[in-house]
Amino acid sequence: MRILLVEDDLGIARFVKRGLEANGYRVDHAEHGLTGLDMALRGEYHLIILDIMLPGKDGFAICEEVRRNRISTPVLMLTARDTVTDKVTGLDLGADDYLPKPFDFMELAARVRALTRRDRARKSRVIQIDDLEIDTGARVARRAGKELDLSAREYELLEALASHEGQVLTRQAIQDRIWQNSDAVSNVVDAFIRTLRKKVDQDHPIKLIQTIYGLGYSLRPKEPGEA
Repeated sequence: MRILLVEDDLGIARFVKRGLEANGYRVDHAEHGLTGLDMALRGEYHLIILDIMLPGKDGFAICEEVRRNRISTPVLMLTARDTVTDKVTGLDLGADDYLPKPFDFMELAARVRALTRRDRARKSRVIQIDDLEIDTGARVARRAGKELDLSAREYELLEALASHEGQVLTRQAIQDRIWQNSDAVSNVVDAFIRTLRKKVDQDHPIKLIQTIYGLGYSLRPKEPGEA
């Protein structure tokens, strides 16, 4: 599960990031408001943790812009200014919850669990392609009724392809979506596709993961003998 943390206090950012990662979350961090807004608009996150007082663009403006772009990702706002006015402003702009500083990590973790659980239930759907079934709420994939043993990024790659059934996703589009802000090498997508193809298509006569030479990859059924 992927979280965006926008916080300019590096001590708090390290504290939150370390704690969340120890609980199994993937955390991307931005310390500047404009950078955080760009990441929020371009990335796909399950939760945005957003400080209010930020350089470049404050948390209120970021939250407002995120909602204006019809991004429904839950937003948890952090602030040292524990005032009713700030709370009302943040909630009116589309924030889902509000946590004043200083805070105990256990309380933060509980709010993160509640918001991501609510978001999972809201977004949960099942993608069915031939005998491949992907439960996006549970983040589980099955082929012919058998659960596939996928890593977090393998699952994200499979869901990305399945969400664009029959369409071609370029290597760059996949890398931007799955490995945003990482130092992934250029052939990382090809390597993950090879591993994913073994798990999804091996021992099945109908192959689903297709290579579109010179362009990228697509997910669609390919019958035996089909060119």
